[in-house]
Amino acid sequence: MDFGEKQTAGPGFVGIKFCQECNNMLYPKEDKENKILLYACRNCDYQQEADNTCIYVNKIQHEVDELTQIVGDVVADPTLPRTEDHPCPSCHNKEAVFFQSQSARADEGMRLYYVCTIPTCAHRWTE
Repeated sequence: MDFGEKQTAGPGFVGIKFCQECNNMLYPKEDKENKILLYACRNCDYQQEADNTCIYVNKIQHEVDELTQIVGDVVADPTLPRTEDHPCPSCHNKEAVFFQSQSARADEGMRLYYVCTIPTCAHRWTE
């Protein structure tokens, strides 16, 4: 890439614009008659045409794997059911504690989570 070229791959950093008359922040505003984007001051009547017509929302969605949220201490909970039908894939212990997912996501059905009952292992898995 040549340093003299302008990169046009995306909107880049738009930044915050300030009013040239009163130094307050300018906000995007649509001029419906001329079909252009303006930046307008909410304090005075100053307006300027936007040099970039792109307005976007940055949505950050962070999904944490539910297995990482399971604490190994659940094996000490006497209210949780135990099974010998699902051996631990890590240490091959036959007994495991299991419980149902608390996920409220509609795209997932019921999911069971298992925790090995050997304290030194405490491996977590789902099937």
